[in-house]
Amino acid sequence: METDPKIRFDDTAVAFSYKSDKALKKAHFIFSLVNNPWLSSIATGLAKAGLALKLPVKGLIRTTVFEHFCGGETIDQSVNTIHTLSKYHVGAILDYSAEGAKNEEGFDNTTNEILKTLDKAKGNPAIPFTVFKSTGLVLMEVLERVQSNAPLSPEQQEAFQHFRDRVEKICARAFEYDVPVMIDAEDSWIQNPIDELAYEMMRKYNQKRPIVYNTFQMYRRDMLDNLRKAYHDAELHNYFLGVKMVRGAYMEKEAERAQKMNYPNPIHPNKQATDDSFNNGLAFCMNNKHRISLMCGSHNEYSNQYLAQLMEKHGLKNSDNHVWFAQLLGMSDNISFNLAKADYNVAKYVPYGPVELVMPYLIRRAEENTSVAGQSSRELTLIRKEIARRKKQ
Repeated sequence: METDPKIRFDDTAVAFSYKSDKALKKAHFIFSLVNNPWLSSIATGLAKAGLALKLPVKGLIRTTVFEHFCGGETIDQSVNTIHTLSKYHVGAILDYSAEGAKNEEGFDNTTNEILKTLDKAKGNPAIPFTVFKSTGLVLMEVLERVQSNAPLSPEQQEAFQHFRDRVEKICARAFEYDVPVMIDAEDSWIQNPIDELAYEMMRKYNQKRPIVYNTFQMYRRDMLDNLRKAYHDAELHNYFLGVKMVRGAYMEKEAERAQKMNYPNPIHPNKQATDDSFNNGLAFCMNNKHRISLMCGSHNEYSNQYLAQLMEKHGLKNSDNHVWFAQLLGMSDNISFNLAKADYNVAKYVPYGPVELVMPYLIRRAEENTSVAGQSSRELTLIRKEIARRKKQ
């Protein structure tokens, strides 16, 4: 495949222009650690144990992996990261990544924090999107029972209604402020009620432009078909479909549960099938751009190049607001900053929250970089290339 000459994902001077020499060396240390599965496993185990035993490890975590992958512990602490990204025309998606709420009070607190991200984003082009996870607003067991059509107790019915109310409150605020909000994807066995609520919100709030975006995990065998069905619903009810497309985040969990409960694994059998599904999804969105707005959440260079090519083929400007590219803070800077320099719309997920509550997120990043073939090796190669380039200057 020919690539757009404006985008060179190996240009490390652009990729790491926002990092000081010190920050670059820290990134080198972190990716050297996660590139070694044995060391990474020991480090994450020690971090978890240290926090559980209330040992003074929080400062060490804060100044290493937390600082690399997160904006701060609060929105205010994340402001510097937002400003830095904005200087390079990269937006920030404030992502309250604290996990572990287990009761109504906790879910209300999470809802209020998500509303604060919308307050911060209102009228602020540096924060073009907001996001939330449904499992931060309701117990997983409630969603699981709803999906399986199991009878709900009065308490569970009330909990599910509270969840619906919280989502409605967030989407109504997003509509009021004209700030798009993305609903993150979850495990397949709780995703259906989330999807149904997402489309309900779209019918209500996406009449003039996409405000509510749903997330499509393309590693699922049924997801391309789900995308087509979502498009047809949008056509039928005359609303704009907001699509955040990702490959998927729960592969091991999905496989384990399918095996344990003796049903077919919902995930594609191999990476190639997932890649094909993702890229076919991109093409579908571009073919139906009159109805669909797309957030391409990908760390895959080919998919980002392919989408850039599709945009050119469809006569879209690089900066067309129908299409956004997104990566996680601290990862794939070679994609984010080179796309931004070529005038594409780019945003970084900027997670924030108390260190101990963000640990599950950080551990997933460590595991992801260790398990995804070549991810941390690619990061390391690029970082080393940039360190060498700076030494020659």
